[in-house]
Amino acid sequence: MNIHEYQAQELFTQFGVACPAGKVASTRAEAEAAAKELGGGKLVVKAQVHAGGRGKGTFKNGFQGGVHLGGSPAEIGELAEKMIGQTLVTKQTGEEGKLVSKVMVGAAVSIEKEYYLAILMDRESCSPVIVASTEGGMDIEEVAENTPDAIIREIIHPTLGLQAYNVRKLIKGLKLEKEQAKQFNKLIKSLSHLFLSNDCSMVEINPMVCTTDGEIMCLDAKFGFDDNALYRHENIMAYRDLSEEDPREVEASKFDLNYIGLDGSIACLVNGAGLAMATMDIIQFSGGEPANFLDVGGGATEEQVSAAFKIIMGDPNVKGILVNIFGGIMDCEVIAKGIVAACKQTGLSLPLVVRLEGNNVLAGKEVLANSGLPIISADTLSEAATKIVAEVN
Repeated sequence: MNIHEYQAQELFTQFGVACPAGKVASTRAEAEAAAKELGGGKLVVKAQVHAGGRGKGTFKNGFQGGVHLGGSPAEIGELAEKMIGQTLVTKQTGEEGKLVSKVMVGAAVSIEKEYYLAILMDRESCSPVIVASTEGGMDIEEVAENTPDAIIREIIHPTLGLQAYNVRKLIKGLKLEKEQAKQFNKLIKSLSHLFLSNDCSMVEINPMVCTTDGEIMCLDAKFGFDDNALYRHENIMAYRDLSEEDPREVEASKFDLNYIGLDGSIACLVNGAGLAMATMDIIQFSGGEPANFLDVGGGATEEQVSAAFKIIMGDPNVKGILVNIFGGIMDCEVIAKGIVAACKQTGLSLPLVVRLEGNNVLAGKEVLANSGLPIISADTLSEAATKIVAEVN
């Protein structure tokens, strides 16, 4: 799950992480009121969407940039009006763009130096890792490729947490001295506490800045959270913005289905993440393109299978469906009944190839054979992939 920048600032304030003051607005009037409340001076207006590259983005109404500086409340209101209700296209949104329903009005800061700072989950060490660089304000991938020595990595001990020696190494690597080092020490400890307390998978700050007044603070934060831990963080769940998510993924989450939409034409319905990835691979190997990742889990019910079919049918790019089920915990007969029920409910007219194996497979195949539906059976995954690609082509 991701959150908006203004929500990230709320978390920063809650955990004592230094950041500029900011207010969220969904109308011109609210933006003007926010500007007045922030006390004048130089202010910044930022479009709130779950995508990077906002500053260089373009609105479909022709307005350039999702980040603008302003001064008076009237100027801030005018800028907000040009963004709210408009679609912003950036390098991360794709050509369809994202609708801007809110903007953040914040205090603009005078920057002397920019840094990159992030805390991520490191799979190799199975621990959180702090990634920092003196080359802030630009893509970290570009920094890693061109100047890898400029990147500092410090692993946070999974049980002991952030240690003093971690902080000292970061301060040295970032070339911070005296007062800035003291401020960074407080900031990174607060940020680490925030990360661990909320089961974050990522906190990325690009840039962290040193202002001309010598203050160290965080700008433009991106958060990611572990979906499997959200049940114990009601405050974070309240930040969820369904309008920013794929409607198919939102619908899938209601039935505990793991769904990710892709760009291909062959939909997959599989039980188990590893088997789903293998199914996607063999579709591509056979000359097709997968339209989704859809894992119904190890104990799917007839209702879940039916819901999965309806979600798949909601994708206009889908030209065929491949069901690949291995019945370990799952009963193949239950899955077969779910497939038949879903086909009848949705009036399925697309090619459908089903490969069942495992627990009660013979009963499952019998259900499909006696359904009276044009379901194409396959005994192996290779055969199933070849058949669905041929049908779609």
